[in-house]
Amino acid sequence: MLGTYFYHEILRKTVIGFGTLFNNINIRHTDASGTNVSAMKVPLAYGPMQKFLARIQQQPDLDREIAITLPRLSFEMQGLQYDPTRKTGIAQTFLTQNGTNAKKVYMPVPYNIAFELSIMAKLSDDALQILEQIVPYFQPSFNITINLISSIGEKKDIPIVLESINYSDQYEGGFESRRTIIYTLAFTAKTYLFGPVADNPEGLIKKVDVDFYGNTNIKTAKRVQRYSATPVAKKNYDDDTATVVDGAFSDKVTTFKVSSTTDLAANQRIIIDNEIMLIRSISGQNVTVYRSYDNTIAAKHEHNTAIGVLSATDNASIEFGDDFGFDEMSSFFSDGKEFSPSQGIDI
Repeated sequence: MLGTYFYHEILRKTVIGFGTLFNNINIRHTDASGTNVSAMKVPLAYGPMQKFLARIQQQPDLDREIAITLPRLSFEMQGLQYDPTRKTGIAQTFLTQNGTNAKKVYMPVPYNIAFELSIMAKLSDDALQILEQIVPYFQPSFNITINLISSIGEKKDIPIVLESINYSDQYEGGFESRRTIIYTLAFTAKTYLFGPVADNPEGLIKKVDVDFYGNTNIKTAKRVQRYSATPVAKKNYDDDTATVVDGAFSDKVTTFKVSSTTDLAANQRIIIDNEIMLIRSISGQNVTVYRSYDNTIAAKHEHNTAIGVLSATDNASIEFGDDFGFDEMSSFFSDGKEFSPSQGIDI
């Protein structure tokens, strides 16, 4: 069962999306008159706060300009946990589209990703500037849109929830020790993990059969009638032209003349402009039809307008998301057999 390879890069995209929130934070220093004397973009890196803190503390050159090292931001993923509050049916599927192909996808599984963002600074004002540029956006969540599965364009809004803020001021030791102010912000990203996406539309329903039984005794009742419905096209996908209209006719006319009836037959569905008709009979060059078939709208049609035949080729070409009709059929049985869904035959 397990072992089918797939990799949607969802966790990677979520980590990148989280980090992108904080990659354009700036701080400024002003003099007594309020004039800006310096400005810098706060560097952001992925990694544990302790690693960067050790790097700062081990810097022997205390004369080095502080702005080169501090302030800075670091973040890392802390954990992954299933979220039962957002659970959906594990067997539910939905259809999506990749180009003109329909794809079957199982419902995603909700997971929470824990993140930790650290603000490290030497000056208290630097840390507060950074903190104030982050906190107001989270009330307590901020949504980001991530393209979770690029191949089918599955995008979802992922809430990023600010869970807590902790503060520490590491200023121990002698005067030669470097002071480091640290704010630690804990976040939770409520993302979704998808399973494999089917490479073909296997499992899509293309025909529906409903059997009717003679009584309600499920042990002895035998079917007596079957209703079947299959999708039929409402567009001329192959753009064929069987003939053309010979003389304009109004939306009330049910018999009209065509240039040739060679490629037409009774009970065929034809399409003129956007109106679908069902041929009732043909006499010479005159065609009698049922108008506004498949819930289309009857309209006036001009001389020489192309007439297309909606065939099995068009039915097989129905694109995902298109409107379609149904071809209905009822069959009556007296053989006492039953249909076996597992074998696909009458037994």
